[in-house]
Amino acid sequence: MSFSEWREVKLKEIIDFNPRESLSKGEIAKKIPMENIEPFKKKISGFEEVEYKGGTKFRNGDTLLARITPSLENGKTAKVDILNEDEVAFGSTEFIVLRAKDNLTTEDYVYYLAISDYIRDIAIKSMTGTSGRQRAQTDVIEDTIITLPTLKEQKEIAYILSTLDEKIEVNNRINKTLEEIAQAIFKHWFVDFEFPNEDGEPYKSSGGEMVNSELGPIPKGWEVTNIKEYSEFMANGGTPKRNNDKYWDKREVPWLKTTEISDGLIIDAEEWISQEGFKNSSAKLFPIDTVLVAMYGVTAGKLGLLRFESTTNQACCGITCSESKSPYYLYLFLRKNQNELKSLARGSAQQNLSKGVIERFNIILPMEELLSKFHTISKSIFRQIENKKRMNTKLESIRDTLLPKLMSGEIRVPLDDEE
Repeated sequence: MSFSEWREVKLKEIIDFNPRESLSKGEIAKKIPMENIEPFKKKISGFEEVEYKGGTKFRNGDTLLARITPSLENGKTAKVDILNEDEVAFGSTEFIVLRAKDNLTTEDYVYYLAISDYIRDIAIKSMTGTSGRQRAQTDVIEDTIITLPTLKEQKEIAYILSTLDEKIEVNNRINKTLEEIAQAIFKHWFVDFEFPNEDGEPYKSSGGEMVNSELGPIPKGWEVTNIKEYSEFMANGGTPKRNNDKYWDKREVPWLKTTEISDGLIIDAEEWISQEGFKNSSAKLFPIDTVLVAMYGVTAGKLGLLRFESTTNQACCGITCSESKSPYYLYLFLRKNQNELKSLARGSAQQNLSKGVIERFNIILPMEELLSKFHTISKSIFRQIENKKRMNTKLESIRDTLLPKLMSGEIRVPLDDEE
């Protein structure tokens, strides 16, 4: 393999930026909003079919690069693969569309170029505009010079990186199915009340006795309680002073932000604080299996299940409970009743949940034996989810390490002699 086969080019020579496409005003088409692009995820999470009134247009194979702050910095970039052949879709005007040029670049290679640190750094540094509304400049990105490998090597580079991304996506789909299974069992047992009775038959439809409660009919022997009574303890997080470097200079205690709570298991924190910072703040060290509730602003009502010891910021409420009062039951109960919980948020400028409101939130308390059985089943499901998430963390680390080395030629891929 000869590195001399690589050549210096400007991106606009090998990529079509914002290529022209046609959609008629009033036509119903697929729309991909910015919120359906997840940070550093190749797959688009969803779309809606609405009347076209304007926006950036694209086809399958195109890469969508967010150009506005903070979406660009957060890594919102995706490859379009949800359309039919020759179908045109549209999305936010804050997307830059990148399309591979025939015989010069491949679709996947363009995507991995767009998420590479080299291109991202140039795009971020090109941003202009008022605070909070800064946008990357397309012409700066277009004029960026890269060293381009041959088409054959592009395909091999993209294949290696795509294989890792596809494994990550498979794990994500498995985890989605696993949580849906846990939620389905929860609904069958604790909403439909069709848990197995002493004879192994579904309780309610087999004539199980129901009694009235403030949350509606529940099986005889069950109770209604609140989160404060169900939990062992509850506490808000805290934030060390940002202007004291000693509080933030060591990776000693994980510190979670509410933006990291996204209705699922949490296996790591983006930021850490020092032991000194922890001791000099109101932060609490929450144990494994703490249920987290985001309390403030747009994240109010978001839920998380903590799978490592961690502190949080003050905009988060942590709820711990014993295994006999299953944290998985509490988490899934709150997921099922999340809209009701969110509706209790109050405030004019932004909606907030208070610790007191969360404490008083009523939950159904099943019989201890049934709760223990559900805990065992759900614990097994959530351990599988955790294992897949941790595997994905390793795969993402491998991908992120390989990507700049492959794109720069520091690591070369083996190529067959035959075309």
